[in-house]
Amino acid sequence: MNADQEHAGIQKLVYSIVLTVMTLCGLSFSAYSADDYDAIDVVPDLKIPWGMVWLPDGDMLVSERSGSILRLRDGNVVGQIEGVPEVHINSQGGLMDLELHPNFEKNNWLYFSYSSREGEGNGSNTAIARARLRDNSLEDYEMLYKATPNTRDGRHYGSRLEFDRDGYLFFSVGDRGNRDRNPQDLARDGGKVYRIHDDGRIPQNNPFRELVKPAVFSRGHRNPQGMAMHPGTGEIWIHEHGPRGGDEVNIVRAGQNYGWPILSHGINYDGTGFAQGKTRKGYQSPVWYWVPSIAPSGMTFVTSDLYPEWQDHLLVGSLKFGYLVLCKLERNKVTHAMPVVRGIGRVRNVRQGPDGLIYVAIDGQGIKRIEPRN
Repeated sequence: MNADQEHAGIQKLVYSIVLTVMTLCGLSFSAYSADDYDAIDVVPDLKIPWGMVWLPDGDMLVSERSGSILRLRDGNVVGQIEGVPEVHINSQGGLMDLELHPNFEKNNWLYFSYSSREGEGNGSNTAIARARLRDNSLEDYEMLYKATPNTRDGRHYGSRLEFDRDGYLFFSVGDRGNRDRNPQDLARDGGKVYRIHDDGRIPQNNPFRELVKPAVFSRGHRNPQGMAMHPGTGEIWIHEHGPRGGDEVNIVRAGQNYGWPILSHGINYDGTGFAQGKTRKGYQSPVWYWVPSIAPSGMTFVTSDLYPEWQDHLLVGSLKFGYLVLCKLERNKVTHAMPVVRGIGRVRNVRQGPDGLIYVAIDGQGIKRIEPRN
């Protein structure tokens, strides 16, 4: 039995024990059951679908990490968007997240993140760009931010995008595999969450406005691949990959240090330790963490009344275990997290659509829709 199988077995055992205890105590665990929901194929035969957004006319755009943006309608691919910039496809790099401008109906700005060779150094790094979507073409392309320097390391591009209520664009850049230099150094890109105006300008109240990288909003991150705005508070929440254990859910706040790699609940992949501790004064502790790692990717706050047991809580995708995780919330805290809708495959992204239904992007499969049973 390899390490992943052992960890999966432990997690299943813990899940069974929790359900048994809840049953003996007379508590309901229907909120964690997949029995009330079906995972329905919407679009099959996609390789690594990364970003999902919905246009005002109801069409969906899906980015494939291989470098294409597909236009979907009623479960069919009805077009491929032209004008996507050159993408450096390597390991974890490629075309990644998508986001619409909050005023898309008037300005047609589509935002996207990708691994780009532009700039100094060999290899690539995370780029944030926008272009106007006209029919099935991208026009008026603008590079808004390019992390430097480029590196041949194909890991940890980060790359989620999210607008907040004030119209600021937040995005993540992972530590690019250089944990000892990037996440804690404010003069270096990587291992950070950034905040810019919709046109790339730096907000005057950014916490590190006078430093070398004024777009930085928070530091000490490993590889955030989930980002969503809390519908109640308006705060930006993220989750990020730990190494062997130590995946985290965090609330991003201006100027804060989230500790990577000084602090972590994880260990190296070879089983050795590296962190100086798990908590420390002056560093932000996660609102939730996983040991063993679930390899989180994608997240959405459920506001739809189609999922009464999930409403007002957080859904997170798991690449490693192939399920969704329901994170139960009380105010700004995660009280517990349990697997739901098991066995659907490597979850790359999860979002609530404008129809109130949950859509899940699955590596090697495509897009599935989680539908309540009548």
